Amino acid sequence: QVQLVESGGGLVQPGGSLRLSCAASGSSLSINVKGWYRQAPGKQRELVAIITRGGNSVYTNSVTGRFTISRDNAKNTVFLEMTSLKPEDTATYYCNAESQNGISVYWGQGTQVTVSS
Repeated sequence: QVQLVESGGGLVQPGGSLRLSCAASGSSLSINVKGWYRQAPGKQRELVAIITRGGNSVYTNSVTGRFTISRDNAKNTVFLEMTSLKPEDTATYYCNAESQNGISVYWGQGTQVTVSS
């Protein structure tokens, strides 16, 4: 059974920083943790950043230059360093993974990020 364990969300003031982590557990060798999506109230879930096992990354435009995604392949863990946070970054952040054959998709339970003064 695959589980994605997320951590690092919280409340932060505008301009502050947070670091999210997502680790695969269970049959973790059978999946590839890819990155992060987010969903704000009343909005669709959107891509934030993803990273390949080779280290190539893609960011949504609104976070480019502020967020950095990285990974530890040995631990099948992905990190998201978020700096210069803005109120519009407030959302539930979800970790995303897929099976090695690309057929199954997995989601974490979500971690809340709130940016407010």
